[in-house]
Amino acid sequence: MFGFFESEEVKKLKSHITNLGALAKADGHVDPSEMDFIIAIGERHGMKPSEVRNLLSHVEDVKPQLPTNDSERFDQIYDLVEMMLADGIVDESEMEFCISMAARLGFKKAIVGVLVRKISVGVKDGLSREDIKKETQAFLNY
Repeated sequence: MFGFFESEEVKKLKSHITNLGALAKADGHVDPSEMDFIIAIGERHGMKPSEVRNLLSHVEDVKPQLPTNDSERFDQIYDLVEMMLADGIVDESEMEFCISMAARLGFKKAIVGVLVRKISVGVKDGLSREDIKKETQAFLNY
């Protein structure tokens, strides 16, 4: 799937998968449910499970590509938070990583903790991604 000349879209996807892998490893191990979740995200975007596993085994080789708009930023932090919740245990290092990644993705430092918590609560309450996105739009002023 990935040739020598990768599109910006492919670079962003690889960066996103790498970020998810870093979160999965934040507590010292990758839980099988976390790996399944990352693979499912890769498959949703046309990657094979073997490509996702290979990418995660070479995370240091991938240069991060930051999202270019607020919708992409939200989708990436949403996936990171959903990843954090995948194994049913919210480790403090995972929460700190999500907050750190939200700031690195371009969200205002003053609101990243609240954003991550709002997404966490929304996911736990069974709200859809779009409903959570709508709830946070006014809060994020984007």
